[in-house]
Amino acid sequence: MAEVSIALESRTGTGKSYNRKLRANGRAPGVVYGAGREAVAISFDPKVLQSKIKESHAGINTLFDLTGDASVANRVVMVKELQREPVRGAVLHADFFEIDMAERLHISVPVHLSGSAPGLLEGGVIEHALRELELMCLPDAIPDEVVADVSGLGLGQSLHVADIELPPGVELISDGELSVVSVLMPKAVEEEVAVPEEGEEGEEGEEGAESADGEAGSEGSESEAKAKAKGAGDKDSRG
Repeated sequence: MAEVSIALESRTGTGKSYNRKLRANGRAPGVVYGAGREAVAISFDPKVLQSKIKESHAGINTLFDLTGDASVANRVVMVKELQREPVRGAVLHADFFEIDMAERLHISVPVHLSGSAPGLLEGGVIEHALRELELMCLPDAIPDEVVADVSGLGLGQSLHVADIELPPGVELISDGELSVVSVLMPKAVEEEVAVPEEGEEGEEGEEGAESADGEAGSEGSESEAKAKAKGAGDKDSRG
């Protein structure tokens, strides 16, 4: 049995027009399927569903005992898919998947960070790259979360999926080589170190230009003086 229950009602109507009327009356369409049974079209209160998911420690992985309509009552389900209104996020449709408590499930579980990374004292920042893990386990062994301990991470170090300890009876599906969390140098600092300051580069360029101009000018004056002296000598010899 599940810890949370929700009441569903069967429905016979379908189509956009019917669904609009259903939502106008504070209900939303959905379907219950799985466990080798024929799918049943149902309606539910979307506000109640959202509230129960939010209050449950398991979140979207909450197991529900179904009540209400006889066609679905006494089944244990979990929400397989939620369709939401893109702007307000209101639930428009839900798929409820019937659970066999003796069969393992493929689920997604959130990753939460714990501890304080020593690399932060060196000027690093936390980059949380992977926020969910794909796992396989029995319905009554679904963890609420997976904890990634960052207390051993120095600057430039990462914690990978394979480094995370999982509860007993839980199998990892995600790629063990994926990085979950890293301690990195802030991008602004990296760019400052990699690229020389504009002022310094400009001053070097100006000094180089001045030096070149000075040398060219000096060489030009010396050549002119020699030419004048030679011309004067030639003139004297002719005279």
